[in-house]
Amino acid sequence: MMRDDINAAVKEAMKAKDERKLGTLRMVNSTIKNADIEARGNGKPPLSDAELLGVLQKMIKQRQEAVELYEKGGRAELAAQEREEIAVISAYLPKQMSDDDVKKAISDAIAETGAAGMKDMGKVIAALKAKYTGQMDFAKASGLVKAALTG
Repeated sequence: MMRDDINAAVKEAMKAKDERKLGTLRMVNSTIKNADIEARGNGKPPLSDAELLGVLQKMIKQRQEAVELYEKGGRAELAAQEREEIAVISAYLPKQMSDDDVKKAISDAIAETGAAGMKDMGKVIAALKAKYTGQMDFAKASGLVKAALTG
């Protein structure tokens, strides 16, 4: 399980005295625990690995936004720190799909769902998320889906 991998990496980072990695992994563990607590409050079981991928992607997206803001503000050292955290978190995501693979997956999902227009965009995105969570950037994919359904 992903949780076990992260916990093992925390121990390795402690032994190696890698403060950046240790801090980032502890933050990941904290975020996962908070998500589990929220799920439990809603009467759901702890998050599955697939759901954890979504949590990790959200964390990466937050850091990417912070990098942009720090760069605009002239804070290169803070932007570099965020990039290091992105690298640590990204290690737990599956390999990202290439642009060609994303386009093929979108065309397959459109054919699979029988999508005919923009009103079917939600079906296509849902089909993509069911199969490719953690493997593609859904912000980019939604633009490609929109283009495919309108063009």
